[in-house]
Amino acid sequence: MMIIAIDGPAASGKGTLAKRIADLWGLPCLDTGLLYRAVARNVGARGFKLNDVWAALAAARSLDPSELCDPALRGPKAGDGASIVARIPEVRAALLAYQRAFAGQPGGAVLDGRDIGTVVCPAADAKIYVTARPDVRAKRRYNEYIARSEPVTYEVILHDILKRDERDASRESAPMRPAQDACLLDTSDLDIEAAFDAAVGLIKRKIGQ
Repeated sequence: MMIIAIDGPAASGKGTLAKRIADLWGLPCLDTGLLYRAVARNVGARGFKLNDVWAALAAARSLDPSELCDPALRGPKAGDGASIVARIPEVRAALLAYQRAFAGQPGGAVLDGRDIGTVVCPAADAKIYVTARPDVRAKRRYNEYIARSEPVTYEVILHDILKRDERDASRESAPMRPAQDACLLDTSDLDIEAAFDAAVGLIKRKIGQ
């Protein structure tokens, strides 16, 4: 059994790396950010404010994992909403059991998020904290949205990324930060192949391969 935790801020490349690492080792992969995006979407759809604790908790408790395939969860509005509901300790607690169950399935799993190595899977076999400069991350996210024909500007995305970084790092419950034993990977000047090779090397050294 092998559990790999991949954390980091928005648009650092952790999601792409998580999927490729999971494919390499034949493991299931969970983008935990989609859980919070789905909660935020459902809270809004029911007419409640995103910071309404009980509405967000109800949405988290009733969340169906099959909802995570919704393409709308990849949009900028969903990302900002996720950062708001993720600040609610009750929501994080409600989603924790599902994340740990996913990680604990036979053979293990790869999970990416903000607090996998620190809270969800503190005993993970390998932990990587993926980061990149804010301007680089904003450019990546801008290119993603433009490719999906979403009306966005680079300046707005950069502002949103900086706001999310501050919100995620300053929350009282499970703030975004590297685990003490995490390997740091800065992808600012790396393309996906170089970042993938670096991540695989870090994991292999960690697990002794």
